[in-house]
Amino acid sequence: MIFLRLEPADLVRVRFADRLHPIGNTILACQALRDPALAAVMPEPASRGEAVAAATGPLRHLLPAQGFLPDFLTPYHGLESVAAGIEAIRATPRQRIRAELTEAYANLPATPWRRRFAAADRDVLELLTVSLARYYDAVLAPHWSDLTLTHRSWIARAAQTYALSGVDALLTDLHPAIRWRPPVLEIDSWWSGDVRGTGEGVLLIPTPFAGPRPRVLVEPGQPVLLVYPALALAPTGTARSGPDPLARLLGGTRAAVLRRLGEPGRHTTTTLGRHSGISSSSASEHATALRAAGLVSSDRAGGAIVHRLTPLGVHLLAQNASRPAGPGGSARVGRVGARASAGPSGPRSAAGEPWPEPGPP
Repeated sequence: MIFLRLEPADLVRVRFADRLHPIGNTILACQALRDPALAAVMPEPASRGEAVAAATGPLRHLLPAQGFLPDFLTPYHGLESVAAGIEAIRATPRQRIRAELTEAYANLPATPWRRRFAAADRDVLELLTVSLARYYDAVLAPHWSDLTLTHRSWIARAAQTYALSGVDALLTDLHPAIRWRPPVLEIDSWWSGDVRGTGEGVLLIPTPFAGPRPRVLVEPGQPVLLVYPALALAPTGTARSGPDPLARLLGGTRAAVLRRLGEPGRHTTTTLGRHSGISSSSASEHATALRAAGLVSSDRAGGAIVHRLTPLGVHLLAQNASRPAGPGGSARVGRVGARASAGPSGPRSAAGEPWPEPGPP
């Protein structure tokens, strides 16, 4: 049990993350979807995870199958994209990697690869991050619009609770494993402790991939992260036969632009055009039309215009999430350079050795 003692400065800064963390959710999903109970509730992403198990052997082997996860694998930074989250993990000091993995591996069988990772071997860290990108592509990317819509719904519901009943009602209603006894949040988590808030507030992060218990991260100078289980992801509908209704409504290119905006990343006019296969001037015209329809918001950041879906745009996109992002298939984020490859006999390490099966949790 964690006893989190909140100061007035924390209570006036309770807030939600404005969007989901791609890499943080990938780490959580890789662990959570190995739990048969959760896999039964979320069969489609669970089956995708199993289908990509051979190609993500390092990830499955190096992460504990349940329970405590090293904090450096769910970083504060890197919210904007998969690549940014991976860079945040790579930037972790070696001393912190060693300390957190030593704790995480305390009850796991020792293997050569776990020993190397616990020793902060950068080659093994690279193998892990390559597997993370692959896992995101296969398991979370097809559902990202659904997840985003659901996240906004949770925030809207919580905002109504806060507006009508205040912070006490909000903290009381988070999850059965979280109890609010002012000024202490009692959290049934994977570790125990009596800790004080940082004075930087509490960042609430509901996710269907949290697992059976909430997770807490407390670091000086940062808001307390409270990740807790939320409603499971609704299965994505099967692809519709016949014409794409979103393309019929908006036109094929404009629908592809809208879907691209639903992917993680920083979408400027230039990158939007490049990734959609059109010129920057055409991308600007499509973004202007989508903005006029209330589906997109645009803000100037330095010399660039950055575009983001509005709640209405997220909702419209989520209703058509099973459709491909453009000719030839669904959208995918770029992958980092791979050091491990999967062949007919399964994934191999950098040394050419097959990855061992994970030991019991």
